Amino acid sequence: MKKIASYIVYTILLACIACACSDNLDIKQDYEFQVTHLPVPKKLKKGEVAEIRCQLERSGRYENIKYFFRYFQPDGIGELKIDNGTIFLPNDYYDLDRETFRLYYTSQSEEQQVIDIYFFDSFGNSFTLSFSFNNDNSKEEEE
Repeated sequence: MKKIASYIVYTILLACIACACSDNLDIKQDYEFQVTHLPVPKKLKKGEVAEIRCQLERSGRYENIKYFFRYFQPDGIGELKIDNGTIFLPNDYYDLDRETFRLYYTSQSEEQQVIDIYFFDSFGNSFTLSFSFNNDNSKEEEE
């Protein structure tokens, strides 16, 4: 009797183990991300450059993911470029090939300026940064 009971228990245990196994592997490739930055000036004079130091922060790692960005300037006139000197055109897509980068915004107007930078990954996730610069019309002190 004990032998039959032990066979039944072992059979039930094997059935539970077999049912617990699954052929479906769940490999996560789609991770959220954000772009952080150091503080930037709020006022710029015409021709002055604001440095925007950025860091891409991912919640997980998937090596085959690609990141892109584009920017819009709804108010004012200015120029945005990256640390290698590439000047960006508004509304065009650009590859983001590194996690730490610097953007440089050059003011070209004497009014308020706003730039919106949209970051995307190859899975369609997005993150937005928005910067607003007021005109610095204060006179420099002459010695």
